[in-house]
Amino acid sequence: MERNIGFKERRYIEELRILTKSTALDCVIDDRFDRVIYVIRQGDMGLAIGKKGDNIKRLQSVLGKRIEMVEYAETPEEFIINIFKPAEVVCIERGAENGPMNVFVKQRSDLGIAIGKAGCNIEKARILSRRFFGLDVGEVLLVQEGP
Repeated sequence: MERNIGFKERRYIEELRILTKSTALDCVIDDRFDRVIYVIRQGDMGLAIGKKGDNIKRLQSVLGKRIEMVEYAETPEEFIINIFKPAEVVCIERGAENGPMNVFVKQRSDLGIAIGKAGCNIEKARILSRRFFGLDVGEVLLVQEGP
């Protein structure tokens, strides 16, 4: 997928590298929810977050925006699971004819976490999955327990 990284995004990625010594593959500035979303290289997530979230707090004070981080994964399914963490995603179902992918969670409490306040988490999933894999995320649903 083709991703364009502008000057501001490059500056934010460099700021992350300087403060945390971790590598960001991409950066999305989401003005709608006043946040910056970093896609972190696999294995660098602990470095990026820091002890007790210190690096995120420091970065938030420097940039003046809320910071969110997602660990990159090679497959779209693993990447989407990473986007929705800490919610426990049970499975991802692809729609027919390149339709949107539906995400299933196990518990009702995970449903609220996955959707997020005013839909911010599901919007993050839609932005990142479209940007990296050209896929659309449809709905977040609760797994129905059989009799």
